[in-house]
Amino acid sequence: MKNSKPQIAFIGSGNMSGAVIGGMVSSTFSSNQITACAPSAKNIQLLAEKFSVSTSHDNGTSAANADVVVLGIKPQMLKEVALELREHLSHKPLIISLAAGIPMASLSRWLGDDLAIIRSMPNTPSLVGAGACGLFANSHCNDSQRQLAEQMLSAVGICQWLEREELIDSVIAVSGSGPAYFFLAMEAMIDAGVAQGLSREAATELTLQTAFGAAKLAQSSDVDVVELRRRVTSPGGTTAQAIAHFEEHGIRQLFSGAMDACSNRAKVMAEELGS
Repeated sequence: MKNSKPQIAFIGSGNMSGAVIGGMVSSTFSSNQITACAPSAKNIQLLAEKFSVSTSHDNGTSAANADVVVLGIKPQMLKEVALELREHLSHKPLIISLAAGIPMASLSRWLGDDLAIIRSMPNTPSLVGAGACGLFANSHCNDSQRQLAEQMLSAVGICQWLEREELIDSVIAVSGSGPAYFFLAMEAMIDAGVAQGLSREAATELTLQTAFGAAKLAQSSDVDVVELRRRVTSPGGTTAQAIAHFEEHGIRQLFSGAMDACSNRAKVMAEELGS
């Protein structure tokens, strides 16, 4: 980057942009490096009050003065905004897209085919600093730009670099949509606990803490999840009965099919939104 403290403009200031901004300000970035842009005053006013960042309604001017332009716009609106930004990008800033379903070819066509662009796929736990994000950079990105993008996105969780752009669809299936799978499992466990006689409050608290504890144990353990499952599944015990029921009813095939459906839908959306 041309500056030791690059200027960063967020075009679109919804929940994900706000999460990334909050994480950045809480880590190694200063608020005076960041400008949040949005047509409405509501979101950017909240960001200004909470994180002391600059705000603007002028996407073009903000982008023209930035070393990094973060596209935090809904995918359906990105083409229109990108085409308006194009004339303000002659200084060739790094572009980071937070938008799901918009392929690199479309971003390059709309913004300029000689720009350094990074596609990212963060997920909603980024809102609480526990996100998981896939990153793919085009050939115009240099090492310092990749490092900066990783520094920005890792402020709200972990990052994984992808060697091929099509793997973004797999990231969507695993971590992008993944929180909803766990929410569904928690919903089912809570309902089952209530059906067995627990109060909804007790079933909810026990389920959420169990999900949190299992994830924390898996992250901190020196063995993989297969071994962790084996250790809690005593032969002939209660857990073994539950696991046998899951396996008998095809839980692995169910997950595989659901995740295939997710990634296939991501491919279709890329064709629809990237045209």
